[in-house]
Amino acid sequence: MIQRQEKTATILLISFLILKIVLSYALVNDMYELHRDEFLHLDQANHLAGGYASVPPLTSIVSLIIKFLGNTEFWVRFFPALFGAGAILFCWRIVELLEGNLFAKCLVAITCLCSAYLRLNTLYQPNSFDVLSWAAVFYFLLRYFKTGKPGTLYWMAVWAGLGFLNKYNILFLFLGLLPALIITSKRKIFADRHFYFALLLAVVIILPNLIWQISHHFPVFRHMKELRETQLVHVNRLDFFVEQLLFFICGIFVLLAGITGLIFNKQFRQHQWVLFTYIATILIFSYFNAKGYYALGLYPPLLAFGSTYLAQVLQRPLFRALLLIFITGTFTYLLPLVMPLYTPVQIIAHHNKFRKAGLLKWNDGKDHELPQDYADMLGWKELATIVDSAYRIVPDKEHLLILCDNYGQAGAINYYSAFGNIHASSFNADYMHWMDLEKPIRTKIRIREYYPRDAAAKDSLDFGSMQKIGMVQNPWCLEYGTTVYLLKDPKIDVNAELKSYIKED
Repeated sequence: MIQRQEKTATILLISFLILKIVLSYALVNDMYELHRDEFLHLDQANHLAGGYASVPPLTSIVSLIIKFLGNTEFWVRFFPALFGAGAILFCWRIVELLEGNLFAKCLVAITCLCSAYLRLNTLYQPNSFDVLSWAAVFYFLLRYFKTGKPGTLYWMAVWAGLGFLNKYNILFLFLGLLPALIITSKRKIFADRHFYFALLLAVVIILPNLIWQISHHFPVFRHMKELRETQLVHVNRLDFFVEQLLFFICGIFVLLAGITGLIFNKQFRQHQWVLFTYIATILIFSYFNAKGYYALGLYPPLLAFGSTYLAQVLQRPLFRALLLIFITGTFTYLLPLVMPLYTPVQIIAHHNKFRKAGLLKWNDGKDHELPQDYADMLGWKELATIVDSAYRIVPDKEHLLILCDNYGQAGAINYYSAFGNIHASSFNADYMHWMDLEKPIRTKIRIREYYPRDAAAKDSLDFGSMQKIGMVQNPWCLEYGTTVYLLKDPKIDVNAELKSYIKED
């Protein structure tokens, strides 16, 4: 009987993990392309380093694997889906640690599927692995406190190190974790010598990136300053807390049960450090005006506790069935708001529904016609096609520079271009450090955003001829109006000017 139950549990777990990956493909409308951030991460595979201006180096290693596999959109979407499946696996294992039954395990898997995690795991960004690493850290800490086995501390250190190499966001988890352990009986961990050996292991794992940051004068601080001034300044603290509920609105009863269980359930009181960690980290994020999704890594243990608690409270099959129907039913209804299923025309037709859900607000704090993520997934192939048409008519490609206004343009051209040897650059993000200025530049393909019209006029003064090749016509994309120019016969030393600009910046 026990073996049959274990076999059933294994089959169900594998089914949920496969379903997680399949949904990441099935619930994305074919008209959408890759996201602007994804292009930057994919290009990092061509410039491996101990760190980057925007992110730590782990994503570049995954990008190298994707490149080896063919660099197709299938593999780009596969890895965030795989990381999302890994997070469900750790939630399942946490329920096992709590001695939850099969219903509790299935409930936490379904709750994860019917949440903001589904959308998060369709984008090739560090966020998916971020949630996975947080879930792993919670799991191995819970396992350590239950078994006392020192090996779990080393596994926690490995995941913490990998989480750091993926995204510095995990530092906020440990800022919240430290006081939570100190004020509870779990502070005994600080008396275990293996804790410090594990800490040393984590330092060794992150050391390459620390050395890179030191040698490059900590560009992460510049990136954070820029992020704070351009994006976080528009974040409303009230919206941050509202988003925490909206992320799991379909599984809200599971989330609330996790918090309630940690407060009132005697069986869970020994784990209250999880709740204190959640509260402390949420407050830290709120203080720094963080974006709502920064905190998504906090929820795997809460959902696991909530599922286990509800499995104990809801003994009648009818109540359990009603809970599952509520979660899956509400998520199915909200699915067009969560996933990019609708075309732009359909989204505009349901404008009020998207606006009320807060999905039309962009980083500038204003509402627009489409969610920003969706606008960032359109127009890239069109742009690459226009640039290709300019690239074809340049006879001397060895002394050509393709210069863009932002990293999305540069990355999209490099990814979607029909020419495998094309190398678009930008002064934005990491592309500034990848620009090859050793050979004299005699021709320039300049990609200009729609708004800085005076900048294009300056280009015409620096070159003997300027030809407008084309303009992005897709009205729904964020790059609408972006124009491609072909400039020949420079009147200035282009290399010297670019080097001066880079040095100054």
